[in-house]
Amino acid sequence: MTELDRLRARVAELEAERRPRHRVRSLLAVVLVIVGCVLAPLGVVAAWTADTVGDTDRYVKTVAPLASDPDIQNAVANRVTSAVMDRLDLTALLSGVAPAQRPLMEKALGALGGSLEDSVRAFVHDKAQAVAASRAFATIWKDANRRVHSAVDKALTGSGGGAVRLDDGAVTLDVGPVVDQVKQRLVDEGMTVAGKLPEIHTSITLLKSDDLDTYKTYFRLLQLAGTWLPLVAVVLVAAGVLLARRRRRALVTGALGVAAATALLGIALRIFRAVYLDALPAGVSPGAAAAVYDALTRFLHTSVRMVVALGVVVALAAWLTGPGRRAGLVRRLWTSGIGAVRAVADGAGLRTGPVGPFVRRYRTWLGWVPVGGALLAYLLWSRPTGWVVVGLGLALLFTLAVVEFLAAEPGPGPEPGAPSGVTRLA
Repeated sequence: MTELDRLRARVAELEAERRPRHRVRSLLAVVLVIVGCVLAPLGVVAAWTADTVGDTDRYVKTVAPLASDPDIQNAVANRVTSAVMDRLDLTALLSGVAPAQRPLMEKALGALGGSLEDSVRAFVHDKAQAVAASRAFATIWKDANRRVHSAVDKALTGSGGGAVRLDDGAVTLDVGPVVDQVKQRLVDEGMTVAGKLPEIHTSITLLKSDDLDTYKTYFRLLQLAGTWLPLVAVVLVAAGVLLARRRRRALVTGALGVAAATALLGIALRIFRAVYLDALPAGVSPGAAAAVYDALTRFLHTSVRMVVALGVVVALAAWLTGPGRRAGLVRRLWTSGIGAVRAVADGAGLRTGPVGPFVRRYRTWLGWVPVGGALLAYLLWSRPTGWVVVGLGLALLFTLAVVEFLAAEPGPGPEPGAPSGVTRLA
């Protein structure tokens, strides 16, 4: 056997020994990436649970705009009107009105038309609607939600307590202070009998689902996971990428997998919203329920869009910097375009002076500085959105284009005696 044959045999033995190791390593890398992709949407939900449900200030800030929502205002006005009408004695209504106030009351009720009960109901509803649209209601709404935040936490995670009640899968909020405001307005309008009404506690339904008791078990687990679950997902995907033989391909696959899995969460939220609203029982305002659902899940939808955008941007960056033929073509088009712009600038007599040689000398470092700056800006951004990710990506591309422009070799200068701005042709 010749020396060459012995070398070939030895190489074959070494390859046979390494092949099982590569297979195990590749299999482990695939498993880690898949598990990380599966945990990514759960991490988004865990972060939402800890951030919106677990933080009182953030929760109040999330639901505060609902005070100006027309569906919420109408639901509150309808509930308050029903509560007042159930306790109002219509037979004693006009007899209890002071003689000086009776013409005013008769005029107000007469303008509404219809029977006495319908007129009174419309009159009460008009005052309840006015209270629900006032600044006083916005204050009542915000203060009430701050007081009962722990009960919302209880409803969704199974812990806490408070004024929000969980009855047969329903989360209800007491709007008694609104009734007091309506009673005062009725008295001011001449309906003095309203001032004799006892203290009324009535509520509106914020959430309603027969499966809420089941959901809160999962919410509790996600709350315990907290903000470390997204970190675990990222670490698993990163570990899978580092173990893979083709790391760049693994990074592209992992980033797109995280984006796809999180996008499925966004689709599931939309589907669940439709199913949830269709299953609402009678007496619950679909518009108000939809407004509450949308408000509570707004940060969740924002996080979904952010993660999807981030995954696509990372995958695109990894692909563009790879050795692939199409990626190389895109890079050549990029550099050719910037080179053409630089040639036009040189032909117009624009020069970079000492900046050009400096940038060419430290080109690599100057290319990594904006990358680190974009990453740092993303990490320090309090609540990044999908548009923030896209904006940072575009800003990074613009900065890299400027570096490439300044680092490009200058074109030949104009011929002696040639007019300014006319370059020498080869």
